[in-house]
Amino acid sequence: MKDYYYFLGISYDASEEDIKKAYRKLSLKYHPDKNDNDAFFGDRFREIQEAYETLSDISRRRAYDQNLESQQKSFRYTIPPSIKTFSANKIHAKKGEEIIINWQTQNADIVKVLPFGLEKAYGERIFKITEFKDGKFQLLLHATNSLLHKTIVQGITITEVFENNSEKFMDRAEDLFKTQSRTVMNPYGQPKIIRIGIAIIVLLAVIYFFIKVWIN
Repeated sequence: MKDYYYFLGISYDASEEDIKKAYRKLSLKYHPDKNDNDAFFGDRFREIQEAYETLSDISRRRAYDQNLESQQKSFRYTIPPSIKTFSANKIHAKKGEEIIINWQTQNADIVKVLPFGLEKAYGERIFKITEFKDGKFQLLLHATNSLLHKTIVQGITITEVFENNSEKFMDRAEDLFKTQSRTVMNPYGQPKIIRIGIAIIVLLAVIYFFIKVWIN
């Protein structure tokens, strides 16, 4: 049974206003029209709609809460969650290459495979890696027993493979000119090449200053 409260990121005693706010926020984030009709966002959007339609209706919410409570009582909550398997068909891949992952958990009522989101207790997913971070792509499997408030996590790291050195050089060169994420140290998201250039100029200015002082 799906946990609609978890889908919306709200507590079990959430008010009608809390439900509406959560739905508005998530529906904007995951709407297919804003995400190039990506299947992943489409699935999440349908789950969010399903959760809202149930929890926003008083009678449907009451019946849902009763069924959820009954399921929770019958679930083996005294046993901590466990991960039996979590594997990928390859741990070295090129950008755009197809990856297949499989997982199986036990005694977990909430299962997430990041960066994808909520999943069934066991399953398989096929996807393509469109972007690596520092040459790596991280997958995390979260298995949670919500009554015991226990979660276990297992990860898989897939390393980027380049066909040849020139491709690797081009990829790194492209990264130098790409706009970066905004941070405290880089509030404008300047590309690495600009920040490197500024650092070199500052270094040269400092060297020039010391040379001038030393000569005088």
